[in-house]
Amino acid sequence: MIIDDAWFTVQEIDSNTYAISEYGHWEKVHSFLLLGKKKAVLIDTGLGIDNIKRITDQLTTLPIEVFTTHVHTDHIGSHGEYEKIYVHEGDRDWLVNGIQGLSIEQIRKDISRDITLPTPDSFDPNTYQPFQGEPTGLLRDGDVFDLGNRELVIYHTPGHSPGHISIFDKTNGYLFTGDLLYDETPVYAFFPSTNPVDLVNSLEKISEIRNITMIYGSHNSLGLNPEILEEVKTAVTYLRENELTKFGTGIHQFKGFSVQF
Repeated sequence: MIIDDAWFTVQEIDSNTYAISEYGHWEKVHSFLLLGKKKAVLIDTGLGIDNIKRITDQLTTLPIEVFTTHVHTDHIGSHGEYEKIYVHEGDRDWLVNGIQGLSIEQIRKDISRDITLPTPDSFDPNTYQPFQGEPTGLLRDGDVFDLGNRELVIYHTPGHSPGHISIFDKTNGYLFTGDLLYDETPVYAFFPSTNPVDLVNSLEKISEIRNITMIYGSHNSLGLNPEILEEVKTAVTYLRENELTKFGTGIHQFKGFSVQF
C-alpha cells in the first residue's frame, strides 16, 4: 500500500510489516507496525509532531497494541491515541510521572529544532507536552506474544534507559532494537539516567540471538544487515578490556555504528 503523507513516510518491509518514518525531523525516527492475523503491534508512536494514528488507520483495521521500546519523547509521541500501551517496568515511572533528567524546556527545544518539512497546525513547540499515563500492562524479559501466525519475543535491553526493550519477530527474523543499535549517529549512554555497563551487556545480549534476518533500529538507516552483530561482539570485548564502559570516555567508533558514554 502506498500512502502519500505530508509528514510521515511509510515504507513496506513486507506485506505485513511497515516502517513509519519521520524524516523531516533531525532524529529521523522510525516506528514499526507489525500485522498478525488476530491483532497488530505498533512499536513506538513517534515524535508526536503529527498524529501517527492517521497512518495506522490506513494500514489496518486490526486492533492495535503499542509496545514501547523505551520512554523517551521521540518514541511516545502519539501514545495518547491508542487504548492499549505496554512498557517495561523499568520505564513505567517515566511514562506515568515524566522522563527523568529532562526539563520540559529542553524537550521543547529538541523537538522543534532542525525540522525540514512543514509541520501540522496542531503542532506548537511552546505548548508541546510529552505523553504521560498509566500503561495497560508491563512487558518482561522473555515474554512471548502471539499475534496469530506471528510470534514476538521481548528482550530487556537496558542502558539507554532502565526499561529499554528490543523486540524479536521470531517468525520473520526481524530484530527491532529501538535505541540500542542503529547507524550514522552514536548510540548514547551519557546521560545520568543511562548506564554504560548495562548498554554493553545489552549489546552482547542481542548479538547472541539466533536466526536474525534483518535489524531495524529506531533512527537513521532503515534496516541493518545482521552481520553487524559480529562487529557488536568485537565492540563489547574492546570496550570492556579497555575499561571504557563508564561516563566520560566519549564516542567509540566501530564498523557500522558508534556508542557515546
